[in-house]
Parts: sequence; C-alpha cells; structure tokens
Amino acid sequence: MSQHIVGNASQVVDAESFLAATHVSRETIARLSLYESLLRKWQKSINLVSSATLSELWRRHMLDSAQLADLAPESALVWADLGSGGGFPGLVIAIILKDRPGFAMHLVESDQRKCVFLREVARETGAPVEVHNLRIEDFAAESGLKPDVVSARALAPLLRLLGWAAPLFGPATIGLFLKGQGIEGELTEARKEWIFEAELSPSRSDPSGCVLKLRGLHGADRH
Repeated sequence: MSQHIVGNASQVVDAESFLAATHVSRETIARLSLYESLLRKWQKSINLVSSATLSELWRRHMLDSAQLADLAPESALVWADLGSGGGFPGLVIAIILKDRPGFAMHLVESDQRKCVFLREVARETGAPVEVHNLRIEDFAAESGLKPDVVSARALAPLLRLLGWAAPLFGPATIGLFLKGQGIEGELTEARKEWIFEAELSPSRSDPSGCVLKLRGLHGADRH
C-alpha cells in the first residue's frame, strides 16, 4: 500500500498526527507504535538515534523514512537499506509495505548490537526484513543482490556512498538517499567519478533536506 504524505509535516508529533499526515492503515500505525516503544526501551543502552531527536521521533525519523515509500515504484519488491542503524529508513519502509506481496527488505548494518535490535523489532512487528550483520562492501560481494531499490540516510558523503552502493546496482535499480543542505556540492564531486541520472525532491519532513533519486549508476570510466 502506498502512503501519501499530506498537510503540514511540522504538526507530526505522535502516532495520531502521523496517521493523519500519511493515511497509512491503523494496523501499520500499531506496528510503528510498537517499534517506537522498543526503540525507546533499547535507546537506554544503545545509541540508536540522537537523544536530542527523541522528542520529535515521529517527524524526524518515522516521517522522514516513510516518505521514501511513495518515491519507489509499486513494482519495487526487493530493497536494500545501507547502514540501517536504528532502522531508518529501511525498517519503517518495511513496516509500511509489509502487505505488498513478495516484498523483502534487506537491512545492512555492521554494528552487532543494532542488528539484535533490528531483528527484535522485525520479529515483534512481522516486518518482512532480513538483517545482515556485515559491512556494506562485504554484503554487496557476498549477496550478489541487485535490488530494485537501494536506500540510505545520513550515512556518508555521496561520493563515498555511491562507491558502496554501485556493486548493488543493476540496470533497473534506483537509489533513494535522504540528504541535507550540501547536496549540490556532493553531486558535483560525485559526478567526477560516477555517471548517473539524478532527481531531487524536497524533504517532506525537513525544510532543509531533500531526497535524491538516482538511476543508471556506473563508473565514469565506462563507455
């Protein structure tokens, strides 16, 4: 099920206002609320998100992640989320798209404790995810996966991110990357080494952020 973010994102402060802004199902909200409660519990022992953002969890993390579900084609069934951390954006997307037949989310995270947390949330919510406790480059080499979508959030500058993501790109793979204010400079640097088509959309959760949608990624030395 696709969700459509409407209204003023700044008013998203809890589960009910998230529901009003996204029109996801009540079942999805229940699963996201369970995720929230587990995150708050685990946050006491593992730094899953910046503690300063906990009061704005539903806008800064849930809504920020959820917007990517609208930007991927409905035919996208296999998704790889790089550097998943506390589960943003990949775990949120997996919960939202849980009922899409054949959907599978691969969460790639090198921190073992965060992987234990991700597996716990997936088990409790029934989210269709597989957690890979690996470095991104090892996951790409070992899995041989060419997903429909590759996503990442606040992981690395674009030039480095594309180096990690490139082995996962097949001809039809798209990248969905949540980026901040410096994206134009990052695009300029990345284009020195990579060829790709880029489309920027304003972030629906952060006025200073954007979503980079990327296609046709390959090295600039290829012809």
